[in-house]
Amino acid sequence: MSNTARKRALEALKGQRAATAGPLFAVMEEGEGFAHDTIDKVAVLFPLPLPEPFDYRAPSSWGLKPGAHVIAPIGSRLVRGVVWNVEVNNPGAANLKAIDQVLPGPLVPDMSRAFLDWAAKYLVRPPGDFLRMIVRSPDALLDPPTFNVVTPSGQPPPKLTEARARVMAEAAKEALSAAELARRADVSSAVVKGLIDCGALNRVEISEDPPFPEPDLGMKGKPLSGIQQAASDEVCAYVRKGGFHVTLLDGVTGSGKTEVYLEAVAETLALAPDAQVLVLIPEIALTQAAMARFEARFGVKPVEWHSNITQKARRRAWREVACGRARLVVGARSALFLPFPNLKLIVIDEEHDPSYKQEEGVIYQARDLAVARAKLGHCGIILASATPSLETLVNAQQGRYAHVKLPSRHGVAEMPDVELIDLKYDPPEKGRWLSPKLITAAGEALSRGEQSLFYMNRRGYAPLTLCKACGHRMKSPETESWLVEHKYSGRLVCHLTGFSIPKPKACPECGTPDSFVSIGPGVERIHEEVLELFPNARIEIFSSDTTPNGDAVRDLVGRMERSEIDILIGTQIVAKGHNFPNLTFVGVVDADAALNNSTDIRAGERTFQLISQVAGRAGRHERKGRALIQTYIPEEPVMQGLKSQDRDTFMNLVAREREQFGMPPYGRLAAIIVSAPDEKLANEAAKQMGEKAPHTEGLDLWGPAPAPLAVIRGMHRRRFLIRADRGIDVSAFLAAWASRVKLHSAVRVQIDVDPYSFL
Repeated sequence: MSNTARKRALEALKGQRAATAGPLFAVMEEGEGFAHDTIDKVAVLFPLPLPEPFDYRAPSSWGLKPGAHVIAPIGSRLVRGVVWNVEVNNPGAANLKAIDQVLPGPLVPDMSRAFLDWAAKYLVRPPGDFLRMIVRSPDALLDPPTFNVVTPSGQPPPKLTEARARVMAEAAKEALSAAELARRADVSSAVVKGLIDCGALNRVEISEDPPFPEPDLGMKGKPLSGIQQAASDEVCAYVRKGGFHVTLLDGVTGSGKTEVYLEAVAETLALAPDAQVLVLIPEIALTQAAMARFEARFGVKPVEWHSNITQKARRRAWREVACGRARLVVGARSALFLPFPNLKLIVIDEEHDPSYKQEEGVIYQARDLAVARAKLGHCGIILASATPSLETLVNAQQGRYAHVKLPSRHGVAEMPDVELIDLKYDPPEKGRWLSPKLITAAGEALSRGEQSLFYMNRRGYAPLTLCKACGHRMKSPETESWLVEHKYSGRLVCHLTGFSIPKPKACPECGTPDSFVSIGPGVERIHEEVLELFPNARIEIFSSDTTPNGDAVRDLVGRMERSEIDILIGTQIVAKGHNFPNLTFVGVVDADAALNNSTDIRAGERTFQLISQVAGRAGRHERKGRALIQTYIPEEPVMQGLKSQDRDTFMNLVAREREQFGMPPYGRLAAIIVSAPDEKLANEAAKQMGEKAPHTEGLDLWGPAPAPLAVIRGMHRRRFLIRADRGIDVSAFLAAWASRVKLHSAVRVQIDVDPYSFL
């Protein structure tokens, strides 16, 4: 296909053409048609929020199969879709609308379609919403675009001038376009053209999207300790056994979990030449570090998939995965929906991380869906964590998951000492946020030439900007959330909606100039304080504001690894997978912050996981680490668990509390958010919804009530919470409930199965 034809075809794939437009792909020979052919009934699913596939007719001679990509009419539009089912030679299909065209490209595999159907039913979503995630790169269906380069033919030029010699020398280094070759050789384009005309150089057409290089399975990983080798042997034994199996790889921070699961990846790839492996990581910011580790192990970078890759990279990755040529993929949660034809192993790194829960659009928990994907596809899955979620721990304790443990750090490294600072007795100075003990410990580390980390999980300078004259609080318009002050940029920002404004000179409520005061600390305020305390230290902030992309993350992490930073101040991004050899001290500024959310049943569990991970950054190599945790409630079980580093005792306590009240994992939760553009309509819709709720034994329904964030982007929100016993089919209950209600067109209903956010 020429690049011009490809461009025209791409317009059809990405957009929706009028039904009167001409065909883009030849699908019938001249004279061939429905009149002289038997007819198949073809169900087509579209990447639209539609409840089910639509039926069409197609000539049997087309040989359509489930998973094929087609263009078919919906009303007056022609829309791209995927064949979901084919009933061969069905005369009853004669009166159906005809499929317009068949598109090129690899079929959506049977397993991807089965997974989509399951996920749509489980999460009570239109299946087209999931298809949109599976076919996110429509131009990948077409042959990749090409470009011309010139390469030496092996035939020497008849006359070798100095200019020609420079061209031939550059051409021997790598394949380049004629223009780039002329630029590098510092000659005119006529010199290059002359070498092509005389046969010394050849024009070669190459693809913009070549296949990815194969992992080198002959390379050996890092030497493993005895404990690591035993864990690797156990995990690899499950891989060799084949079929569906779930393994919890449970190791303390710094124990070498990555090296162990890399051996399982290598084992999987070695078992079959077409085997594919998917490794999910919780944050895009961690991608570069993960890619480097995999490249060191297998000699090539794995295929990368997340929302920040370019469209060209997305097109190439999707096509190579769908064709089965991309054997090792590392990505964020959306990579779970790539169309793998032969997926044999899934690894969920940091399986406890809440980032695996998508909270907008299609709401899902990638870890839970990954387990379902593995079960449907009869493949293995490894859940790796130093602080596993309670759901995963209970499954392991009850024998549903294999439990492989790494109880100690690798080599001579030891777990850090953890101490609590009771802020009731050792408070910071007035107007400060760091206690004397925290300051002293950081100073001691600095004097030894070691690094420190201050952890504050709050972006910006201060979470609240208040007028001291009238008490007005700066809020985001049409949203019940405070504007966070970002002092270094001079703006007030809503972290929920992205709204931002310059910080006003005067209060918009009372008009008093210079009346704003900053309430509470964020990382910028801690940075300001640390800078005053240690003016000669090299101090930086690590947050999504200071590292907005992968290059910025890679640069900062690299400088931290090379000890070019003395003190790092960071949000939760610092807790995830980083290995800083010279970091020996961690100070947690506000350990109580997450516990203030009384609506979150996982608040204690999350606090333990996050602070354990942060503290685990200290002392990962030869030097002993230390962590100090500032808190006003040292007597709380979560704080005592952190101090003693006794995860199992704390998690058993959490488990008993959850079991007592029938909460996950001993019961099921679901949430429904009803939202409308005005308060009255929201209340009426929520009342109508509540009146239609089915009555089911073993199920409790609470609400409707205003959500904690009652207004977001001008939409008033009312919330239902459903708790059910384990044996109740919550998805069926929600589907039955939704089918009973017909609401005003301005009302939106959002269903969240297994909610993690209660705002």
